[in-house]
Amino acid sequence: MNKLTVKDIDVKGKKCLVRVDFNVPVKDNVITDENRITGALPTIKYLMDNGAKVILCSHLGRPKGGVAAYADNKKKYSLKVVADRLNQLLGNKITFADDVIGEKAEACVNACKEGEVVLLENLRFYDEETNNDKGFCEKLARFGDVYVSDAFGTVHRAHASTAGIVQYGFIKTAVAGFLIEKELEIMAGALEAPKRPFVAILGGAKVSDKIGVINNLIDKVDSLIIGGGMAFTFFKALGYSIGKSICEEDKLDLAKELLAKAAAKGVKLLLPLDNVIADAFSNDANIKTVDHMIPDGWMGLDIGEQSIEAFSKVIDSAKTVIWNGPMGVFEMSKYAAGTKAVAAALAASSAITIIGGGDSAAAVTQLGYADKMTHISTGGGASLELMEGIALPGIECLNKK
Repeated sequence: MNKLTVKDIDVKGKKCLVRVDFNVPVKDNVITDENRITGALPTIKYLMDNGAKVILCSHLGRPKGGVAAYADNKKKYSLKVVADRLNQLLGNKITFADDVIGEKAEACVNACKEGEVVLLENLRFYDEETNNDKGFCEKLARFGDVYVSDAFGTVHRAHASTAGIVQYGFIKTAVAGFLIEKELEIMAGALEAPKRPFVAILGGAKVSDKIGVINNLIDKVDSLIIGGGMAFTFFKALGYSIGKSICEEDKLDLAKELLAKAAAKGVKLLLPLDNVIADAFSNDANIKTVDHMIPDGWMGLDIGEQSIEAFSKVIDSAKTVIWNGPMGVFEMSKYAAGTKAVAAALAASSAITIIGGGDSAAAVTQLGYADKMTHISTGGGASLELMEGIALPGIECLNKK
């Protein structure tokens, strides 16, 4: 963690433009999961307590149509519901600006006093946000003497509010909030100097989604466990029959190369020993458990008991574990056992356990294991790119210590 944080600068009396991640699920105007809001509170409270004028900005969902569809988008994607909840949490010190830039937003920001907060409307009501438009960056940057990055879920995007306002030079002082600091210290720390044995568990449907991650992790881990749909591309590369399981035919040579690289590096690359297979992609299908050889007309949808036992044994001996991606079709109850077992093994482990966002984070939360994990990342895509070794625009733009 070689970036300045809010603790390294004097924020009193300064307008701090804080990029937070309030992209929360909302149903019938009720927030159904507040984790991203509560995750931002430590930084917001610190800035308030230290006399900053706090200007929050975030996106919510994927509104389309830009300014032309502003009125229609507000009905579904307005951050007003988040402002109302923040006021409950922070003692009615939040003012909601009914726009992102322009006169309404400027009036709210100009009226903001030390220790108070303004939440701007949804950034993505303007296409200029995702286009990293220089003019939009300039207008947004007027609301900040200091830029604070605290939305890890967006730091892999080179958008106006995540990087552009600093990269274009409109705000010179750019620091990390506490959430970003934690993500980098734990995740980047594990990748750079892990306690060993270091184990990575990767699941999900496609090898192509995680080629760079696998390639990078082979250089760092002691054991690499591969489950989920991507395992069948490796199975076919090894000459096993996979029935009608998901497979990326154009990635078979790559799978062979990754297997060879792991062997050359002395990394244990573990594939499932057995598979729960079905004759249809359905919770009502006929199922059975087989080894590597999947018969025609059947597809692999989860790992079997032998695999669970083998993977759990590796997890039990680990000192650091990173997990990203389910072991099967977790959303169907018949094929959730593998993912549940990996989550349980991590919960019981004494290792540093890091969940790389996305489906894995949802799984441990749903199963009640969240408090048993060392860290659950708030950014699936960002955590994957961090594991891949890719420079993240929203981190690169911050001032170094």
